[in-house]
Amino acid sequence: MNRLPSAPVDSRYLTRFYIPLAIQAASQALCYPLVAMVASRGPGGPLNLAGLAQANIVMFFFGMFAISYVTTGMVFAKTREGYQKFRFVTLLTGFTVVIIQAILCTPALAHLLFGSVIGLPASIEQPARIGFMTSIPLQFLFFLRIPYFVVMYIGKATGMASFATIGRITLTALLSPLFCMLDLVGPVWAVVCLTIPVAIEVLMSRIFAAPFLKSLVSEPENPPRAREIFWFNLPLSMGGYFLSISAIILAGFIARAPNPDRILPVYYLALGLANPMAFAATRIQTVVLAFPPRSETDRRTLHFAVAAGFTLGLLPLIFSLPGLIEFYYVKLQRLTVQDLQLVRLTAVSLICFPLSVAIRAQSEGLAAWQKKPVTVLAGHALFMVTMITSGFTLLKFGVPGHLIGPVGLTLGSLASSATMRLLLNRVKERNIPVGPTTTSIGQIR
Repeated sequence: MNRLPSAPVDSRYLTRFYIPLAIQAASQALCYPLVAMVASRGPGGPLNLAGLAQANIVMFFFGMFAISYVTTGMVFAKTREGYQKFRFVTLLTGFTVVIIQAILCTPALAHLLFGSVIGLPASIEQPARIGFMTSIPLQFLFFLRIPYFVVMYIGKATGMASFATIGRITLTALLSPLFCMLDLVGPVWAVVCLTIPVAIEVLMSRIFAAPFLKSLVSEPENPPRAREIFWFNLPLSMGGYFLSISAIILAGFIARAPNPDRILPVYYLALGLANPMAFAATRIQTVVLAFPPRSETDRRTLHFAVAAGFTLGLLPLIFSLPGLIEFYYVKLQRLTVQDLQLVRLTAVSLICFPLSVAIRAQSEGLAAWQKKPVTVLAGHALFMVTMITSGFTLLKFGVPGHLIGPVGLTLGSLASSATMRLLLNRVKERNIPVGPTTTSIGQIR
C-alpha cells in the first residue's frame, strides 16, 4: 500500500502518485492494436479489422458514462455508504448501457446503425455487427471495474491500480499470438482476446481494493442519494461527448485543406504518439481530487500540471530524432521518406497539446472538487466552439492541414480551462457535503 505522508504533500509525492496513473492511462490504448492481428487473420482479412474498429467506436460512444464515473466516485465514494451507493449507480448505469447495446444488435437496428447511419459497405458492416454484439460482456466489465479503481485512487494506491492494467496488457500481448497459432481468428475471437484480460483485470482490482474497502469509515448521516450521484455525473459525461464530437469535426476541417490524402496520414501518425500523452495528462484531474487545495492561494496542483504537461509534450519528440524517425515512421508505419520533414513539423506543433490538456484537467479537478459539474460541461462546450471557430478560421486563411489540428486542440483546451476558472469564481452552486474518509493507512486529505 502507498503510505500517506505525514508532512505537507510536495511535488515528489505528487509525482509518485501520478506516474502510475499516467502509465495506466497511456498504456490502455495498447490492447487494441495487439488484437488487430487476431481480427485481420480471419476470412475477411483487413475488412474484419475495419469492422471491429467501427464496433469499438460505437461501443465506446455508448460507454462514455464510464469515463466520468471515476471523477464522480472520487467525490462521493469516500465513505462506506457513499461507496455502496456509488457502486449501485455505476452498475445500474452499466446494465442500462448493455441493454441498449443488446437492443441495437438486433438485425434490423444493427443494419440501420452500421449500414445506413454510419454508411459502412456490406463487407465491413458484417464484422462490425458481429464485433458489436460480442463486445457486450466487455462493455459491462468496464463499468464493473470502476468502483475498485476509485477506492484505490482514494486510498492513494495508484500503483496497485496500474499494476492490474499492466497485467491486462501483458496477458493481451500473450494471448494475441496464441490465438493466431490456434487459428482462433476473426472479429469474434478478437473480442474474446480483449475480454479475457479485462475480466482478469477486474478480478485483480477487486483483490487489490479489498483492504481499502474494509477501511472505509461508516457515516450513515446524510449519505449521498443515487439520484444525486447520477445528476452529478451527467454533465461530466455530456462534456465527454463534446470532446469526442470535436475531434470528428476537426478532422473534417483538415480533410478540406490542400492535399488531404497526404496530410491526414501524417497528422494521425504524429497524433498517434501525442494522444497517449494527452490521455495521461487527463489524470491530473485525479491528482487534484486526491490532493485538493488547502487554501485559495494553494497552487501545488497547477504547478504540477504545467510541469507534467510540458514533460509529456516533449516525450513524443524522441521519435523525431535521426534514426528513430526513419525506423518508426518509415519502416513501421510505412510513411514515405518525402513526408518525414512534414511529420516532424507536425510532431513539434503538438508539443503544447498535452500541456494544454493537463491545465484543462487541473481545472476540471477543481470544478469537480467544488461540486460544480455544470462548470465542466460549460468548459467542454466552449472547447467544441473554439475547435470549430479555429478550424474554420485557419482553413479560411490557408493554414496547412497538419497545423490546423495541433492549433485547434491546444486552443480548445486552453479556452475550456479559462472558461471553467472564470465560472468557478462567479457561479454559485449548491455545495453537496461529502464526509471525510479515513483508511487503515491514514486520513485522506
